[in-house]
Amino acid sequence: MIRPSGPHEAETLWRVQRDACLVAFPHIYPPELYPFPDEAVLAHYQEFEGAILVAEDGGRVVGLAAVHGCWLSNLYVLPRRWGSGVARELHDAALALLPDCREIKLWTLEENHRGRRFYEKNGWRLNGETRVVPFPPHPHDVGYSYARETPP
Repeated sequence: MIRPSGPHEAETLWRVQRDACLVAFPHIYPPELYPFPDEAVLAHYQEFEGAILVAEDGGRVVGLAAVHGCWLSNLYVLPRRWGSGVARELHDAALALLPDCREIKLWTLEENHRGRRFYEKNGWRLNGETRVVPFPPHPHDVGYSYARETPP
């Protein structure tokens, strides 16, 4: 089940992101050198002004997607649900919240190979933009764009 969420569930959203990142990114952020930025991520969800969706299974949150402006800001699924279709459901529901955006953008870690395959499989294309991530060891993000067809 996909349902709306928001800052009132910041701790749950933080946990989902943390749990997904700790499994997905130890090659980028070795946890013994770079602990997960708990306070910054929790504050992000407490202050987020866009729309947040969560996927639930048996009353437990197993994934989240957040959009703001014409950006897919966050998409995280608990590792035990990877490959189950939850990410695709969240992705599609989140993009549906942006009907007026002809181009939607996102950032993802350059070394997020699993995520990049997911986005490319779902119609996202590299847009040539890059940035340095503000958290040590300061890896690079790459930009993706999702272009919608012009309505008839």
